Amino acid sequence: MNLTVWEIKAKSILSKTGLPDCDFVVNPYIGCRFGCKYCYAAFVGRFTHPNEEWGSYVDVKINAPELLKKELFNKLKGKKKAVIGKLFFSSVTDPYQGLEAKYQLTRKCLQVLVDVDYQGKVGILTKSSLVTRDIDLFQKLKNAEVGLTVTSTGDPISKYLETYATPHEERIKTLKQLHEAGIKTYAFVGPLLPHFVWMEKEMEELLRQLKAAGVGYIYLEHINLSKYIRDRLFDYLKMDYPGELARFKEAQSGEYRKMLDRLLKKLVDKVDLRVAYSQPIYHKDKESWKSLGRRVVGVS
Repeated sequence: MNLTVWEIKAKSILSKTGLPDCDFVVNPYIGCRFGCKYCYAAFVGRFTHPNEEWGSYVDVKINAPELLKKELFNKLKGKKKAVIGKLFFSSVTDPYQGLEAKYQLTRKCLQVLVDVDYQGKVGILTKSSLVTRDIDLFQKLKNAEVGLTVTSTGDPISKYLETYATPHEERIKTLKQLHEAGIKTYAFVGPLLPHFVWMEKEMEELLRQLKAAGVGYIYLEHINLSKYIRDRLFDYLKMDYPGELARFKEAQSGEYRKMLDRLLKKLVDKVDLRVAYSQPIYHKDKESWKSLGRRVVGVS
């Protein structure tokens, strides 16, 4: 798949969010080269890139660091310390996709936070080993936390679904490297892919690898099969893995999720891993976030 890159100037960079565990999101890019076939963020280009496939375009917000500096300055006026809440990189793009090596927008934005001595939590979530480039900045931030999305141990279907992302084994090595550098880490095991999660031995092995990499805890997330996600994902599966369609369709049911919850509870207890909210998240039910309680007991 060819990639079209556009350099644009954004009007703002700090966005208030209703996502759990963060107050503002920073998205230095629109679109994502990784082009994962289950990605919920594929909707972001429906107006600006209506006829382009997710993963085939990226808009680069070349003024992101300058905007962040300006918007932070305005929000910090009158405050005794530099904090406006938890900032998250990123919600609808991967902040360390390949173009970040060239444009360094995520790094420059992190440098802005270092320069103002930002005191709040700063969260990162990526599928890229490029994140280790910025260990020096994470170490300078008061409360930085870096997560890697790891959905499997690297079977062919998972690699197909996460088209251009860093291989799974490299992500786990990245988590270990971050941990050894003194950075707080977590893993995002989501979406829970129906072809993989019922393979009990393989799922247990993934959890053991994450624990060995030193993560403080993990998120578990049920696959979101809202119509716009489902239609795109199922079209790909029909073309290349038609035998998996039935299993993915089954994942839409509440009974499926309850059964999977029981399996995952058994495995995380066996491996002794802490799970955010002590249960898998189901993002289609946003109201449920409010009743989940504390994110991770014993982790600030």
